[in-house]
Amino acid sequence: MTFAAAKSYLAPAAAITLDEQARQESLAVAHGLKHREAGLLDVLIVRYQHRLMRYLLYLTGNRELAEDLFQEVWMRVLVRGGQFNGRARFETWLFTIARNLVIDQRRKRTLCSLDELVEGNEDDRPMSFEIADDEPTPFDKVANLQDRERIAAALLTLDTLHREVLVLRFHEELSLEEIAKVTRAPLSTVKSRLYRGLAMLKPRLEADVCLAGAL
Repeated sequence: MTFAAAKSYLAPAAAITLDEQARQESLAVAHGLKHREAGLLDVLIVRYQHRLMRYLLYLTGNRELAEDLFQEVWMRVLVRGGQFNGRARFETWLFTIARNLVIDQRRKRTLCSLDELVEGNEDDRPMSFEIADDEPTPFDKVANLQDRERIAAALLTLDTLHREVLVLRFHEELSLEEIAKVTRAPLSTVKSRLYRGLAMLKPRLEADVCLAGAL
């Protein structure tokens, strides 16, 4: 099945589950990448560009670096597309490529892994920047602009590991199992980072609310 066929694979809603539809599309993307199907990369870039850029921005805290890595991610997809077998969702594979490139970049610069950043100095944490939000997530649709800005700012005060898990879970809506694949961490570690990240985020958001009320 080609990717174009998968996009139209919308048999009666009752006849196919969302999971089955996602599985068929993943297999179609894998087939298309393996055979260098014309136009497929353009379709994937349009569909995932905002999500990928948002992830890279949260991970690096640097727009220029995120933009450079963004281009490199898609080059990897083009060159290594045959490695995607369609057993997982395409975005899981895409975020894995992005994460590995961030780790490679940091190793070249500081000889450390992403996991070691949790021990980093406060001064190494990314400063505030504008998050790519052209493609609203389900969270964005139910939160007003002020809340989104407060949460984005609070996320940037967390260390990279906890921030990454929160972004993948609540912005990108990956399952815990998918996050474990992206981060190559045990499921128990992912759960721990998620719960701890939420615990660290809560007082920061409450402090923002109290500050806003005092103004």
